Parts: sequence; C-alpha cells; structure tokens
Amino acid sequence: MRWFAAILSVLMLGAEAHAVRIASITRLSGQRTNPLVGLGLVVGLNGTGDGGDYAAAMRPLRELLAKFNDPVALADLANVRNVAIVTVHATVPATGVRDGDRLDVYVQSIGAATSLRGGRLFVTPLQGPHPNAGIVALAEGPIVLEDPSTPRRGVIKGGAVMETDLPMQVIDNGRITLILDDPVASYTMASNIAKWINEAEGMGETLAVAVDAKNVVVSIPPSERERPDSFISRVQQIPVFMVNAEARVLINEKTGTIIMTGDVEIGPVVISHKGLTITTTIPPPVPTPRNPLTTERSAIALDTSQQGGARLQALVDALDMIKVPAEDRITIVKELHKTGKLHAKLIVE
Repeated sequence: MRWFAAILSVLMLGAEAHAVRIASITRLSGQRTNPLVGLGLVVGLNGTGDGGDYAAAMRPLRELLAKFNDPVALADLANVRNVAIVTVHATVPATGVRDGDRLDVYVQSIGAATSLRGGRLFVTPLQGPHPNAGIVALAEGPIVLEDPSTPRRGVIKGGAVMETDLPMQVIDNGRITLILDDPVASYTMASNIAKWINEAEGMGETLAVAVDAKNVVVSIPPSERERPDSFISRVQQIPVFMVNAEARVLINEKTGTIIMTGDVEIGPVVISHKGLTITTTIPPPVPTPRNPLTTERSAIALDTSQQGGARLQALVDALDMIKVPAEDRITIVKELHKTGKLHAKLIVE
C-alpha cells in the first residue's frame, strides 16, 4: 500500500513520464568524502632528495632523530641527499571508514627533490577535516610513481591505516536531508520529491518538506528512529517521475562534444556559415538502383525514452544540414543562444 499512491501518480502524469529512484538524483546530507592530510618525510632516495642545505626538510629530520634519542645539529646533515619533505593526503569515502580500514595515500614533494622513485614514506600522522580531533590515521609505505613523467608525485596503495572511526553521519535530530544533484535541482523537483515521500510514507502525516531548490528535509517516524535503516532505504527507493526537465545544451569545447536534453528547441532562423549552401528538393526524387537517395547525418539523436519529439528533432535536423566541423557547430549553437533562438540553458565547459 505504501507504493499505491506513487504508482497512481505516474499513471495520472501520462505516458511521457519516466521514473528514476530518489537515490539516483539525490544524496544524503553527511554522505560526502573528507580529506586526511599530513606532512611527512620520504627516506631512502638515491641522491634525489631535497639536499642538506634545504632547511625545511632538514629540521623535521633533525626532530625525528631527536625523538629516537639521536640528537644532531643541522650542520651534521649537510650532506644528506636521500630525504624529501612531502605533503601526504588520503580521502575518506562518502560511506565512511572504521578503525583499521586502509586508504590509498598520495604524496607530493614540496621541496627541491627531483624524484621520489625508490623512496619510502616514514610513519606520518594524518589529521581529518576537524583538526581538534587529533590524529585519525597513520600513513607509511613504499612509494610507487603513477606517472614516470612526474617523478615528484607518487602513491602508496593502502598506505594509511585508520586509528579511529569516521562513520557517515546522515541523521540530525531525527531527520535526514536529501540534497538534489545540480542538474535536476529546482523548486519544482524538490516539491515533487517531498510530495511523493509523503504519499508513500506519510500515512496522512507530513514527513517531507522542500526547504529550497536543493534540499528536502525528511523526518524519520518516531517508531523507526531506533532502527532508521529500513525507512531511509524505502525513501531512497521511491520512484521519482521526471517530467518537463529543464532544457539544456552542454558544450565541451575541448572535446567538441554537444549534448542536448529532449526539451531543447530552436526558433525560426536562417543560418549561413562560411559560404555553406543548403539545397532542398521538393518533392524529393524517387530513388532507383542507379540513382539511390542517400542521406548523410553528422548528428545523432539519443532518445531511448522517446520523449524528445519534434522539439529535440528541430535542433538535430538543423545540425544535420549544417555539415561543418565540431568547432564551427559549437560556434553556431552559441550564436543561436546569443540571438535568443536557442530555447535552452547553454552550459559551456
């Protein structure tokens, strides 16, 4: 019965609607990655280290030796060439980590070292996003160069061991917050998500409220707050019906890629570009084996849900006729947007 209202909604929306799960277009507040950072020493280098005259590396080395009851003066380290000072960082995944879990560690020289090849990171404490929490992980191990052309950077697979738990914190005072992904964020979508959650789980009570275009706050029913996992899972599985999505054209100038949503259309316009001539024969000739009717396309419409219709086709057909290189096609789309004939939001990367 929880799903009856949601299923009824899609039937009322008509055949043009298509559904995705709430989890596919949102994330939970608190479901995020976090960096762990530290400053360490790489030892065992074959003469490619920072050098004895680089005090920023020699001072930490002197302090390290002093901790192991081997105090030395900076002058005693004048000929050291096998040590480099490096930044150390790891990333806690969005699902969180537990004491004893291992993370990949990335190191990068910040001194005069020319290469970290063959080096080993000495045990280095890592701090989390809240420095007051103290040391949350320890990193060490042999360095592997990911790219030989950049020998001052490297990685240690599984090189950080967690010393504490950093679980994903998604519940705040008995509530969770769904954060909409940027491409779908809008007051309409947020309001609809709240509506569908209330219809599927509210039982006449308002559990979900859209507070703005990106955030929907959902109260966990008191009966499920002790074990909220089932409720959160059900909410994430609720189908969301994507209707009348925002028309967008995404252009990647570096790769020459143009991606359009199914709601993109262009207004009446005549396009002339670099002497291009478009010839149309009406009615088209009857094809024969000797004179076949051929059609060449330089743009392909990907519309597996069959929702684009004539709106998407209008722009696709225009691009088919304008057989020009990708960079010129991008210029034309930009000009269409500039003149107000491209009825879509243009995003250029």
